[in-house]
Amino acid sequence: MNVLSLREQVKRGSMAVKALRASRLNSGLPFMINVKGLESKLCYMEYPNGKIHLVKQSSNGNDFETIHILDESETVQFRRRFDLY
Repeated sequence: MNVLSLREQVKRGSMAVKALRASRLNSGLPFMINVKGLESKLCYMEYPNGKIHLVKQSSNGNDFETIHILDESETVQFRRRFDLY
């Protein structure tokens, strides 16, 4: 049995998430990005058109409300921060 190092497991996990992101965006679906430090029920949604929205889960729990749409500069910084190129 081959035991993977923690570093290798993290690398494989990261590659799997990036593949899932690409698959969803290429299929015309949004991709949810959870970020440590955001308050509860907040996350980012990346859309196939390249836009990234800060969203909050709606009170009924079935949808999201846009809190802020990142502008071009914020989007570039966000993608750099999370290596999303």
